[in-house]
Amino acid sequence: MITVEGVVALDPVADDLCAGKDFYDQIEQGVGDFFWDSLMADVRSLKIYAGIHVQEKGLHRMPATRFPYLLYYLIDDHTVYVVAILPMRKDPLWVQETLTARQP
Repeated sequence: MITVEGVVALDPVADDLCAGKDFYDQIEQGVGDFFWDSLMADVRSLKIYAGIHVQEKGLHRMPATRFPYLLYYLIDDHTVYVVAILPMRKDPLWVQETLTARQP
């Protein structure tokens, strides 16, 4: 069992969330706010569930609860670092390039 003391989202994660919010607001006004709130709840849940998700190439991958997104994170010294929140429907090559560019 991993004891997590904090969850930190790296700077590019805010851009990921804003892009998702904008996408869903274009579909229907207000859905973007629900997207944002849902993904933030998923981020907060990492304080409890960090480490139980599939790990690939040094990052854990957690599916979002309500939207087709994946949260990519790593654990270092009892802190969870969210590296990216990306749509599942993107080209896998783009996802891999994005994650490689964001690796600390």
